[in-house]
Amino acid sequence: MLDTLKNSFVECGGRERARVLMDEGTFRELLGPFEGLESPHLEPQGIVPQSDDGVVVGKGKIEGRPAVVISIEGSFQGGGIGEVSGAKIAGALEMALVENKAGHTIYPIFIFDTGGVRLQEANYGLLSIAEIGAAIVALREYVPVIGVIPGKIGAFGGMSINAGLCSTLIITREGRLGLNGPEVIEQEAGIQEFDSTDRKHIWGTIGGRQRVASGFADIEAEDDIAAFRKAILSAILQGPVEKPRSSQVERYLAFLRSINTSAVLTPQKVQDLWAETDYYHSEEDDSDSKNHVVKIKSRGHRWFNLLSAGSQNISAVPSVLCSDSKIGDVSVRFLAVVPDESSRFPRARSGEFGLEQGWMIAKHVRDAIEEDKYKEEKRAIVAVVDVPSQAYGYREELLGIHQACAAAADAYATARLSGHPVIAFIPGKAISGAFLSHGLQANRLIALDDEGVNVHVMSKKSAARITQRTIEELEEATKKVPSMAYDIRSFEKLGALHELISDLNADAPGEADRDVIFNRIQAAIKDIQNCPRDLSSRLSSDFAKEGGRSASILVRKMLADQW
Repeated sequence: MLDTLKNSFVECGGRERARVLMDEGTFRELLGPFEGLESPHLEPQGIVPQSDDGVVVGKGKIEGRPAVVISIEGSFQGGGIGEVSGAKIAGALEMALVENKAGHTIYPIFIFDTGGVRLQEANYGLLSIAEIGAAIVALREYVPVIGVIPGKIGAFGGMSINAGLCSTLIITREGRLGLNGPEVIEQEAGIQEFDSTDRKHIWGTIGGRQRVASGFADIEAEDDIAAFRKAILSAILQGPVEKPRSSQVERYLAFLRSINTSAVLTPQKVQDLWAETDYYHSEEDDSDSKNHVVKIKSRGHRWFNLLSAGSQNISAVPSVLCSDSKIGDVSVRFLAVVPDESSRFPRARSGEFGLEQGWMIAKHVRDAIEEDKYKEEKRAIVAVVDVPSQAYGYREELLGIHQACAAAADAYATARLSGHPVIAFIPGKAISGAFLSHGLQANRLIALDDEGVNVHVMSKKSAARITQRTIEELEEATKKVPSMAYDIRSFEKLGALHELISDLNADAPGEADRDVIFNRIQAAIKDIQNCPRDLSSRLSSDFAKEGGRSASILVRKMLADQW
C-alpha cells in the first residue's frame, strides 16, 4: 500500500506533479511561492490568498527533451482560474510559443485539476481562459500540446474547453472531464436532469474511461508516475497532430446527426455510435430545417437580421444563423446563435450554446477559412453575441458539449491567426462557456452600453451556491471586485473591450443604429490590419494598463524575466 502511494501521480500535490514528470535534477520553478504573487482580488472578500495563486510553472527536461510543465493545484480554491493564476498559465504558454517560433523546441505539458473559472474573480477568469485557449491553438502548429487530467477534481468549466483544444489528452480512470459540474446542472436544470449525489452516474457520464472510449480523450493512464511519463513521451514522439479533435467538424456533425434525441441515451450507446461514425465523410440532411422557421425572440436575432441586410441564411441548424454580406466594399460573414423552441436538444431551446451550436459555428467559420485560403483579402467574421449560457444537461455532457465549445473557439482562433478580422459584437448577454466559444477569441470586442448587456460566468443562483453565499452577499462583493459584476461597464474596466457604444436602441434597432455599428465594425477592421493576430491588444488598452489587468501584465513581465 505504501509503495502504491509512493508511486501515485494522483496523490501528488500540484507542485510535486510538475516535479516528478521532469528528469531528476532538471526541474526549475518559475514565479514560485517566494515571489509572493498573490491574487489582489481575494483578500477584499475575506478570502486568504495563496502565494503562488494555485499554479505551478516549471521548466526542465522529460527524457532529455526541453519541456515546460504547468500544474494547477486543485486544493486551492478548487483549482479555479483567476487573474494571477490565469496569467501564469497563459504567459507560460505564450513564452513557449515564442521559443518554438524561434526554432527552440520546448514541449508544453498542462496538468488540469480545476473547476474552471474562480467565481470570486469571475470575468478575470473568462479573459484568462480565452488567452490560454488562444495560446494552445497557436502552439499546436509547432509542437503537441499535451493535457493531463490525473483525478481528484478533473477539468471543468472553461478549462474543459481548453482541455478539448489539446493535441493529446491523457486521463486516469478516476479523472473527470465535462463543461458543467453535476452540482451546476442540478441547480440549473433540476435533479431529474442530473443527480449530483449519484457518483456511479457521474463517472459513467464524464469519467476518464468513458471519455477515452467515446473519443474525447486519447490515453487512459494508470495512476503511476512512470506510466504518466511514458504516456507523455509517446505524445511528444508523435509530434504535432495534423487534425486535433476540435477541428474534426464533419466527423462530429455526422455523429450528432446519428443521435435519436427522443430515445434513452446511455454511455454504451454513445460508444457504439462513435464506432459507426464515418470520420471522413458526412452527408448533410437539412430537409427538416429548410421549412423550419425560427421566431425572433432575442436581441441577437434582431441585430443579426438588421446587420446581414436580408442576405440568405446558409446554416442547416435553425438556431445558428450564418450569412455573407457586405459593409461598404468589405465582405463579412455574420454568425449568431438564437433561440429555437423546436431544437432537437431541449436544453438548448432558449438561445443557449449547445452541441449543435458549437459544431455548426465551427463549420461555418472553417468554411470561410477554406474558401478564402488563397485570397489576398480575407473576409471579416462578425460574431453577433447574445448567448444566455451554455446548455446544461445530461445529454450535453455525455455527448461532449465541452468539445463542441472547443471546436467553436478553435475555429474563431484559427480564423484570426489566418488573417481574418474577427469581431465580436455584443448587443445582449455574453455568459460563461457560451461567450468563451462564441466571441472571446475575436480580435476586437464591441458592445452596446445598455442594461441588457451582461458578461459573466454563470447565473447568480448557481454562483451563490458554488461560492456558498447568498445572492445578497454576492452582489455586495461585486462592489469591491468589478470583475464579479454582470454589467458591461464593469467589464469595460478590465480593458478587453475595444469599444462601448452608447445611445442606440438595443431592443428595436433601426437603420440609423445599423449604420453606427457598420461604421464601428469598419473602424475595428482597420485597427486590426496592422496589429498582431493574437489577443495581446487586451493587455495594451488604456483600461488594462491603468489597473484593469495590472496583475496580468506584471505576471507576464516577471515570467519573461525568469524564463
